[in-house]
Amino acid sequence: MHFRFIFLLPVFVTATAQKLQAQDTLSISLKDADSIFLAKNFQLLASSMNIEAQRAQVIQAKLYPNPVLTTAVNAYDPDYKKPFHIGGNNGQAMIQLEQLILLGGKRRSEIALAQTNTAIAELEFQQLLRLLKFRLHTDLFTAGQQELLLRQYNKQLDLLHTLLVAYEAQAAKGNIPLKDVVRLKGAYLNLNNDRSQIIKNFHEAQSSLQALLQTSSVITFQFSEKEIEKYIRQKTFDELQSAALQNRPELEISRQNKLLAEQYWQYQKRLAVPDITATASYDKNSGAFKNEVNAGISVPLPFWNRNQGNIRSAQIKIKEAGYSQEAMQAEVLSGLQNAHAFYTQTVSEYQKAKSLYNEDFEVTVKGMTENFQKRNVSIIEFIDFFETYNEVITELSRIKIQLITSGEQLNLLTGKDIY
Repeated sequence: MHFRFIFLLPVFVTATAQKLQAQDTLSISLKDADSIFLAKNFQLLASSMNIEAQRAQVIQAKLYPNPVLTTAVNAYDPDYKKPFHIGGNNGQAMIQLEQLILLGGKRRSEIALAQTNTAIAELEFQQLLRLLKFRLHTDLFTAGQQELLLRQYNKQLDLLHTLLVAYEAQAAKGNIPLKDVVRLKGAYLNLNNDRSQIIKNFHEAQSSLQALLQTSSVITFQFSEKEIEKYIRQKTFDELQSAALQNRPELEISRQNKLLAEQYWQYQKRLAVPDITATASYDKNSGAFKNEVNAGISVPLPFWNRNQGNIRSAQIKIKEAGYSQEAMQAEVLSGLQNAHAFYTQTVSEYQKAKSLYNEDFEVTVKGMTENFQKRNVSIIEFIDFFETYNEVITELSRIKIQLITSGEQLNLLTGKDIY
């Protein structure tokens, strides 16, 4: 049963690969992915609707208060026993028109508040866009690297399977010890176990990509080594800091929040200024004169309530927004400094790994396999080299993903496409 399980593993590997191929696939480049993402991502579409909603509030703030029309007519005249006695010399009707006149610049303040809220919504959209693009790019390269690594592992598993079949046959004839077959099976199982983790990582990246691009297809990312090496572009911390201070949406949001607090304080002060209600009315019979036409104004007298509490609260909110702005700037610069240090380390690691890994590895693998089949290399030497080689290609893939992630992290933290 154990031998049979070993021989069934290649069948499972092949079946899994065929199943993936049978699904709909979407082969895209980085540029294609960005275009699809901008057109279809639901989170971006929802955020853009918030911008439109805030713009509508600017329109609303510019509108004047509506006039109020009041009418009153006689429902029943007990003297003349008439319902709705309006006409004639003795009928009664009254019409009054009121218009609220805002004073103190309240409408101007409401427009400024709405415009600042619109600017914040636009910045939040940019913030979300950059965060989702960071996820998109890192997931694309992760999926692409995992797919390449999976192909290499499948190739290694096919090679081990071929060797296992041959060694099983030779062991059955007594030409080689059974312990060598067991060692090969152990190497196969270990490699297949490592492959399972690669598949897991691949599908996790696929799940995220499918959500970002709104597709159910398996995404195949087309990229070259040059697209990885474009992330090697050393920038000084001062350059990155300058870019972050100018472009980071979170910093601009904190500035706009402080401006909003200042505008709200101005608005509360202007609310303390009384507004005037102008009136004009016509009264047919109930006034001091017949067909009386009146005009007037009404204004509240600010003796006790001058909006003192709201003004004080708004002043405190300005201080709070200022502290929040300073805290955000410190957080941004601290995160950027650590990300830059990590990026520098990652570039050094990538360059060192690339200088060590070259065509000699592939040539050596082929030579070791041929010499092992010819019995010129012991099984212990072969398996040791085989496992070391797989560790190397796995580590190289990890380093590449790490380089891309650290570069995209700097893009995110500066608010600018540096790489």
